[in-house]
Amino acid sequence: MNEHTSSPGSVRRVACIGAGVIGGGWVAHFLARGYQVTAWDPAPEFEAKLRRLVDAAWPALTELGLSAGASRDNLVIAATLQDAVADAEFVQESAPEDLALKRDLLARIDAATPAGVVISSSTSGYGMTEMQVDCPTPQRLVVGHPFNPPYLIPLVEVVGGERTEPWAVRWASEFFEVAGKSVITMDREVPGFIANRLQEAIWREALHMVANGEATVEQIDASITEGPGLRWPLLGPCLTFHLAGGEGGMAHMLDHFGPSLKSPWTRLEAPELTTELRDAMVRGCEEAADGRSIAELVADRDRAVIAVMRAVDEVRRGRS
Repeated sequence: MNEHTSSPGSVRRVACIGAGVIGGGWVAHFLARGYQVTAWDPAPEFEAKLRRLVDAAWPALTELGLSAGASRDNLVIAATLQDAVADAEFVQESAPEDLALKRDLLARIDAATPAGVVISSSTSGYGMTEMQVDCPTPQRLVVGHPFNPPYLIPLVEVVGGERTEPWAVRWASEFFEVAGKSVITMDREVPGFIANRLQEAIWREALHMVANGEATVEQIDASITEGPGLRWPLLGPCLTFHLAGGEGGMAHMLDHFGPSLKSPWTRLEAPELTTELRDAMVRGCEEAADGRSIAELVADRDRAVIAVMRAVDEVRRGRS
């Protein structure tokens, strides 16, 4: 299969297949970056929900700075999947995490999308190798794994499958960078990718502590927002521990604290999601929300993330 006929920087038309929370977030992001976006979702009357999501995201996107030509009027709703991808120069799929559904949908997208156009999946856990099995031209399919909300969190992890050609991974990574994302191009597939595996470790331990009555939802969240979470935006967990070693850095940290790796500080196996644990998590989140609606929490989160991003960017600029 030939490489993409257009360069990543020349793309103007993007198709978003699937318009839920993640797909809608992609739509908002691409619109804010000045692209013409065509969206399709099999859910009846998805357009109203999608436009509400884009409207809710627009203040944060405006605060961050819209690209030239950015407009919500650049959103086109397609009647069919085929219509959505007919003239697309890039396709982002964001269907629910169901392997059979993903395989079928990606095969249909592949069959309908013009030759040479890269197709990216927002999957949060499946490898492209297991999703591209029914695709007629699997060489152009990649994973482009975003983080919620895609219009605000810059990271996207890009990786191909066994039948993906290297040019497609390179093209997708460059396109996402041009489109304003921070890209990690992974060297190999790993279930859950990089960031999700790290998130999942914390999440599983949090569930264990709630299930065992060792900590509340509020305590767990505060332990991150008031503790290590304040260090991670700039340094990440590895450099944070590098500093924990003092002048000796990571070498001293590992030599000094290495024995604690055998201490029972984590339980990476997920606990049984019992009705009691499920109800405790729901109740705890409702208490932590303290009466704030989902929309209010989203607005608070977006303002906070923008403030953190700007603060970190200021430090980075000062270093250069």
